[in-house]
Amino acid sequence: MEVKLAVQPTAIETSAIRKMRTRIIPFIFVLFLIAFLDRINVGFAALTMNRELAITSEQYGLLAGIFFFGYFVFEIPSNLLMHRIGARIWITRILISWGIVAVLTGFARTALHLYVLRFLLGVAEAGYIPGILLYLTYWFRQRQLAHAISLFCTANPVASALGAPLSGVILDHIHWFGISSWRWLLVLEGIPAILGGIAAYWLLPGRPAAARFLTTEEKAWITSELEREEQQKLATSSITARQALVHRRVWHLTAIYFLALVGMYTMTFWLPQLVKSLSTQYSNTMVGMLVMIPYLAALPAMVLISRSSDATQERRYHAAIPLIIGGISLLLLGAVPTNSTLLSIVLWCFVAMGVYSLLGPFWTLPNEFLAGFSAAAGIALINSIGNLAGFVGPYMMGAISRKTGSFQSPLVLAGISLFASAMLTFALRKETALKKNPAMSVARDRG
Repeated sequence: MEVKLAVQPTAIETSAIRKMRTRIIPFIFVLFLIAFLDRINVGFAALTMNRELAITSEQYGLLAGIFFFGYFVFEIPSNLLMHRIGARIWITRILISWGIVAVLTGFARTALHLYVLRFLLGVAEAGYIPGILLYLTYWFRQRQLAHAISLFCTANPVASALGAPLSGVILDHIHWFGISSWRWLLVLEGIPAILGGIAAYWLLPGRPAAARFLTTEEKAWITSELEREEQQKLATSSITARQALVHRRVWHLTAIYFLALVGMYTMTFWLPQLVKSLSTQYSNTMVGMLVMIPYLAALPAMVLISRSSDATQERRYHAAIPLIIGGISLLLLGAVPTNSTLLSIVLWCFVAMGVYSLLGPFWTLPNEFLAGFSAAAGIALINSIGNLAGFVGPYMMGAISRKTGSFQSPLVLAGISLFASAMLTFALRKETALKKNPAMSVARDRG
């Protein structure tokens, strides 16, 4: 494992990085928390919604996953538009539009209504996550990127950890005006996205040059450092946005991400029902408390692994080894039937730690060789196709469990998917900068 010696930071560097971490990360963290909560709360709504609307497990799998088709279709155009128009305006648009659709989902009357609205929710949210990942490259250098991404991505398990008990309480206790609690769940958890969009317009600076919290010297330092890194990438590999969409390494990363997310979304959308199946005595509130535990376990693992990855500047092993741990845990959950709540929750903790710890190290890899519009296109491609696993995982779980009457076989397949993702990660070339391809255009794509 290659270890690089640390360079003593200057006073300006230390001050600028501290300010960016404390001013940028917390705000986009909250926005991601809202986004992921709206994406996954259908998993809890299903505890009562499926019965009321006569939705089968296979239909629910399609319902959970159809979001990602809309997400896939509009992801790349959305990210390119954000890079051109600016993060502040585009992220505001995304938040407000998906908040409106999320609220409307609570008024659905049939499974068909839910299919349409979940698809539109994906369309509205398309570009948000890769947009933020691209946005972080406007602020943080490669050596701090894994930690910054990890801090942002901790909103993913936090949303599940906070959303689980909150959703359980809403389902058990909120039946205002005789309206079903699952409807209130979708409406109440959709409103924050609209408010977050309004806040983003006023509080989110587009680039360091527009940041009022940085001094003139700090703005000049981070701008020059990011420009230097971009020039180094352009000197070793000049890739246009179009070339990024067919680049072999981009598709390699896409395959890694897709296989990893099969396991992640299988857990995200089915864990409430899997926990509920352990005992008929569990209330929805209790299910929410139990579901929260694996996501809480993932938080320190994500931060520690990303910090280690930044400190050593090593990415492959830091991404692959957690995936192997998560894969083993899913295999045990699928191969060893148990009614033990304790054992099941412990194994789900290792699954969560494994799949979420991938995110920080993994998302530094595109930034090693992509810049400007090529980064916007490449990151969006990886994320959009990778997130189709959000359809494959939940739908596979529903279809196979309906035919077999058991959740065990799809859990085994999800575990195998994590192993395959880990093997592809090990197969990545070790170089941090790709050698320039003579056949490529010499045109520079600075964005």
